[in-house]
Amino acid sequence: MARLIFLGPPGAGKGTQAKILSKKLHIPHISTGDIFRENIKNQTELGKKASEYMNEGLLVPDEVTNDMLKERISRQDCKIGYVLDGYPRTIAQADFLSKISKIDRVINFMLADEEIIKRISGRRTCKTCGTPYNIEFMRPKKTGICDKCLTPLVQRDDEKPEIVKKRLEVYEAQTAPLIEYYQKKKLLVDIDAFPKIEEVALAVEKMI
Repeated sequence: MARLIFLGPPGAGKGTQAKILSKKLHIPHISTGDIFRENIKNQTELGKKASEYMNEGLLVPDEVTNDMLKERISRQDCKIGYVLDGYPRTIAQADFLSKISKIDRVINFMLADEEIIKRISGRRTCKTCGTPYNIEFMRPKKTGICDKCLTPLVQRDDEKPEIVKKRLEVYEAQTAPLIEYYQKKKLLVDIDAFPKIEEVALAVEKMI
């Protein structure tokens, strides 16, 4: 049984590591974004509620997010465990989760702000096929052009350095307190997210 939470700032590689571990342990990787998209696409009651808030540019209330999460982890594929990525984001959500499920380990991915800004602001995406690149780590053969479609690559607004800095400030204010929360429960393990993907994956595996 492995019921896991992945914490860490944007750009630290939580999603990548969650996918790797999900395949290795045959447990679902559950991200908040995926839950929202599924409920909205299937027009569930919770999806309709979430859409109302999102269409007005408002944050979806905890109770709606919590109910979506509760429904998701109650499914058969979560019986032997799961990896949560992007939930909980707040102490209130963590308190709710503690009432509906036992958590075995919380992995906290640590990465310096300068490295995060470098990683995220280096991302580029093909406008046509969606293939991701990075000007530092995964460059296209021709600068600014997709290898597959030969169309220009773009940088999303939320990947620009000034926006990344704001995202990190939001993370520190809202989500970082969860680190102390899970430290007190003796569930938290810190992982250095700087090394190569394969090295980080091995470190994660050893900790669970």
